[in-house]
Amino acid sequence: MKPSIPRGTRDFGPAEMQKRQYIFNILKTNFQLYGYAPIETPSMENIGTLTGKYGEEGDQLIFKVLNSRIHESKDDKKELLKIEFNTSLEKSYNTDLLTEKALRYDLTVPFARYVVMNHNNLIFPFKRYQIQPVWRADKPQKGRYREFYQCDADVIGSNSLLNELELIAMMDKSFSQLNIPVLLKFNNRKILSGIAEILNASEKIIDITVAIDKLDKIGKDGVIKELTEKGISENAIKQLEPLIDLAGSNENKVEVLKTFLQTSEIGNKGIEEIEFLLNQLKSLAVKHLKIELDITLARGLNYYTGTIFEAKANAGTFTPSILGGGRYDDLTGIFGLKNMSGVGVSFGVDRIYDVMEELNLFPETVNGVSATKVLITNLGSLQQEKCLTISEKLRESHINCEIYPDPAKIGKQFEYAEKKQIPFVLGIDLNENGEVKLTLKNIQTGNKEEVTVDQLIEVLK
Repeated sequence: MKPSIPRGTRDFGPAEMQKRQYIFNILKTNFQLYGYAPIETPSMENIGTLTGKYGEEGDQLIFKVLNSRIHESKDDKKELLKIEFNTSLEKSYNTDLLTEKALRYDLTVPFARYVVMNHNNLIFPFKRYQIQPVWRADKPQKGRYREFYQCDADVIGSNSLLNELELIAMMDKSFSQLNIPVLLKFNNRKILSGIAEILNASEKIIDITVAIDKLDKIGKDGVIKELTEKGISENAIKQLEPLIDLAGSNENKVEVLKTFLQTSEIGNKGIEEIEFLLNQLKSLAVKHLKIELDITLARGLNYYTGTIFEAKANAGTFTPSILGGGRYDDLTGIFGLKNMSGVGVSFGVDRIYDVMEELNLFPETVNGVSATKVLITNLGSLQQEKCLTISEKLRESHINCEIYPDPAKIGKQFEYAEKKQIPFVLGIDLNENGEVKLTLKNIQTGNKEEVTVDQLIEVLK
């Protein structure tokens, strides 16, 4: 059988991993700079932990894990599977005889579960970062994978909007160091709740937010069609249209919203939070991000209650969402721990990678170049002992090196170094008296020089 991998998954070779690690390292450094500590959670969660947290569409994308042992006869198992495969997608896997576990859909819900299980041992506000893969049973396409990494930073146990401001500052620093021009859109779910209240459609808040969140994908006509199909009245849709078309500066948008939401208490609370962020952002001196208030931004996840974020690359032809996040006031409440507000963001490393590849943003130092600084040639058993001794001295000085493992023609060893883009090659010669002669060659310039071990370390450093 010809080997293959599942659709929506990928292998990463050394060159790709070097670039991915470059992204991970920048994000990890900035997470720690702002006081976030690392945690990890299992790849699998109990299915009840995940279902019902992502909305109807999200629940359908959860990868369920078939039970390895079903305590039934073979005929009963066949009957269960027959029933399952004849069940609609929305109601699938309703029996715990078939599945009790699922691959995690995101890192936020498992984080909430972790906080509830460990809250007696945590110091609040608790700031954590997490870099792990997640899985979604989505249709694979460019920028959309079934297995991908998320890099999350969340703070829980604090209502303060200073947390949102620090997250914006961390985004600004991270995307600046990655050199990606970014448009950061933000909104507030209280604004959306206020709009639904004004439209006399509060019970339809999820339908409204899911529909308008698709504006970029299906356009205004598509959003209106979906709202109609969800039972939103024609009059309410007409009221909503000017907000869908809303343009101008952030301040102008706020003034329009104040008029529209003047009779909505929750809407006015959302405006108050937006104005606080916009005013305080001036103190942060955000230099890299372009920040835009977008009231059509809804974020599909049901647990957001306040500020919501979405970032897209502001250049190139490939402009998917590369970051999302927001404020959730009671996500831990579904697991029994009430009144624990949190806010966080998730960097989509796989899409960030794709954007940086398209825009050629990776530095030359991580552009597929080997991490090895010098190759030590191997001409036979007489040199091997010296090779080992010198390699250990180089590594003690934190210089990456490798020995060519087999005695081979020198041309073959140089070819190996060139293909791996190793910048230096060290030759070791022994004369009849057993004296050692070290010759260092710069592959790029072709220059050779005879060196001592100390000089070798100094040159390579």
